[in-house]
Amino acid sequence: MKAFTIDADNNITFHASAKAAPKTEGIEVFTSEKALGELAVTWPASRLIEIWNSLTGVTPVKKFTSRTLGIARIWKELQKLAGPEAETPATDAATAEPKAARKAKATKPAKTRKSAKPAKTPKAAGTNKKDTILALIGRKNGATLEEIMEATGWQKHSVRGAIATMGKTTKIESSKSESGARTYKAK
Repeated sequence: MKAFTIDADNNITFHASAKAAPKTEGIEVFTSEKALGELAVTWPASRLIEIWNSLTGVTPVKKFTSRTLGIARIWKELQKLAGPEAETPATDAATAEPKAARKAKATKPAKTRKSAKPAKTPKAAGTNKKDTILALIGRKNGATLEEIMEATGWQKHSVRGAIATMGKTTKIESSKSESGARTYKAK
């Protein structure tokens, strides 16, 4: 069963299974909307809003009409971000083979167009994609759009959206080389 972890800074990470999720203090694991709801019972409503507004590609909100609605919307969006393999578990033998194929696919990084220069900072276990991007753009020469795409498995528009969102809290410089490659660098 697919699992997600959330830490005190609201960083949510997708894991192929609950066993693969780290069991450390300050990190909570949930595998369903109900489990997320049970965790969120003790959270202030502002945390749900903060989590929602930090998700890529969502329209920011100031409040939810109910805690249940907020949890449902967050869960639905996490399913989209985790990919189709996280949406529904296989329930019978007829769907077991595709699930196994999806599980194998989930453990391998997504393939993207190869850049001329691979990312020098591999994704460390337990980090999320935001941390990966920050590590890449924090290098002396920053990182190209293609390097970030390869490291995260995201498409161009997703990387640009994440950079724009991070640009609200971190100063990020964008430049284009003579060859036309877009480079991002944290200041």
